[in-house]
Amino acid sequence: MALVLSTGLYPETPPWRTHAWEVPHGHVLHVEESGDPAGLCAVVLHGGPGSGTSPLLRRFFDPARYRVICIDQRGAGRSRPRGATVHNRTENLLEDLRLVRERLEVPRWLVVGGSWGATLALAHAAAEPQAVAALLLRAVFLPRAEDIEGFFQDTAGRATAAWERFASVAPTDQRHDLLSFLARGLQPPARGGDADLPRRLALAWWHWERTLAGGASPASDDERAAEPDRETLDALVDRYRVQSHYLLHRCWLDTPPLLDRLDALPKVPTLLLHSRDDRVCRPEGAQAVHERIAHSQLQWVDGAGHDPSHPAMASAMVAALDNCAQHGHFGSGTAP
Repeated sequence: MALVLSTGLYPETPPWRTHAWEVPHGHVLHVEESGDPAGLCAVVLHGGPGSGTSPLLRRFFDPARYRVICIDQRGAGRSRPRGATVHNRTENLLEDLRLVRERLEVPRWLVVGGSWGATLALAHAAAEPQAVAALLLRAVFLPRAEDIEGFFQDTAGRATAAWERFASVAPTDQRHDLLSFLARGLQPPARGGDADLPRRLALAWWHWERTLAGGASPASDDERAAEPDRETLDALVDRYRVQSHYLLHRCWLDTPPLLDRLDALPKVPTLLLHSRDDRVCRPEGAQAVHERIAHSQLQWVDGAGHDPSHPAMASAMVAALDNCAQHGHFGSGTAP
């Protein structure tokens, strides 16, 4: 067992193998393997869509017990082409997961996902139940119309002044449908168009997302000093282009709705971790998923918002994964 740092996370360990794998329709996936090659196999599904994986996501795992597989989904992170939306739908991501698992010769894996990654984990488990040994879902997101509208339109009045700043990037007559406006504006501008518009929109989205996730107010001097540099901002443009593409189509998980697919899930250890003050992925969504999966556990991690690095959430993730490695379940229940 590796040493756990005072932050609650395991030390950063670099990948011991990386892959650049071609998948259908011209996409190339970036895949990393870290931890113990002979350890319990876990696949990590990042959020967004479009965010890409990060070293933080590996640090929930004991590198002496787990073989951790991190995949940058189509259009995200170091997969190529970055920001591409053509042939980039949930069905493509599910097929990519099957291909990666087959190439790595993994019969079953623990599936760990946060936010959109938790959504994709559920869709994967419903599509290939035989491939899933357990499910750990942090801050699960339901791509329902009300959840998506609630993020962009601030219908609950969560941060009115901040939303006004966010909405000010759009003309007044288009603020009722910010998602559609952002999706159009994040596309590469036509010749003669406003070349800087995608960066302005991405920066506004980034500030709004930070506000809901619990970040500092974007009005402060410290916040302005910490704004993304040009390279980071260009990466955010690509990230939000993919994300808006998915959200416009409710992530292609509305026919049938994701909740109606959960009857197909395997009866394996399933834990949902969620904060009741999460303003990005509503806690009602986690409750709805829990109620549809009879064998699942729902653990509230209050005070964490939507921040995966919050000490309370990080500790809950580490404890759950340590239990799974040692006992085959997340703290209570029976091993598969």
